Amino acid sequence: MISPGSILNYNHLRYFRAIAHEGGLTKAASRLNIAQSALSIQLRHLEESLGHPLFVRQNRKLQLTEAGQMALRYADTIFRSGDELVDTLRHQSPVARQVLRVGTVATLSRNFQWEFLKPLSSNGDVQLVLRSGTVRDLMAQLRNHEVDVVLATQALRRDADTGYHSHLLAEQEISLVGRPVTGQAPFRFPDDLRTTPVLLPSLESDVRASFDLIMDQAGLRPIIAAEVDDMAMLRVLALRLNAVALVPKVVVQDELSSGVLVERYRLSSVMERFYAITPSRTFPNLLVKTLIEQAAGKR
Repeated sequence: MISPGSILNYNHLRYFRAIAHEGGLTKAASRLNIAQSALSIQLRHLEESLGHPLFVRQNRKLQLTEAGQMALRYADTIFRSGDELVDTLRHQSPVARQVLRVGTVATLSRNFQWEFLKPLSSNGDVQLVLRSGTVRDLMAQLRNHEVDVVLATQALRRDADTGYHSHLLAEQEISLVGRPVTGQAPFRFPDDLRTTPVLLPSLESDVRASFDLIMDQAGLRPIIAAEVDDMAMLRVLALRLNAVALVPKVVVQDELSSGVLVERYRLSSVMERFYAITPSRTFPNLLVKTLIEQAAGKR
């Protein structure tokens, strides 16, 4: 905590910001044209003033702490506001924006991502940074404060060390969808899968595991046309091939509305769940909280 009577030194804040953006003391000292030892002293004074360490050293590199991430956001806002003041007095248009960094599992439906982020689409004060990747990569980014939230289709196991929270945003029944055919008879599930090729998510998917269990219980071996770990590609194949695709309806909602794809059968016992994964942080991004609350309100 800042002690009574403490005054924030903006030179210290400027030095800290340079260190954070340059990635270390050496580059920052060179850019600011001051001695590295002097810069280190100024950083220590700022940390003492704020009552929190702003960096930790990992693998010989400086990494921002959670307090450091928060301090950098405020520092960026403060110095951006200074630039805006100059721009305003020079009759130029100022720009002030919040930043929300979202990590999404690469296999996640693009339509679902849009529905989650849609409440911010009319907010011109928010800049979105979207990153996709594997769960492992995204969780590393979440630990390093490089993203504020991770969107995934699986909850993350929570333990005392990580303290992650998996917020259930939505859940949808899974359907078999395909191209419409004139005079097409109602789909007989699971029997018609003996002769109708099927497009499936990859083996790592919870939905795939549930579907495989149903097939085993029915003693049926389906004709697998393709296994795809990307929902966007699964949608493309459903449009191109004479096959049915196992997908949550949100993946193909536009195609179903236009009639280029139709629902052949709904597997009410199989659900796809969508989660927002957040860490326990002293200084969370409040935009994440707002989006989670709005998504949960739609359930």
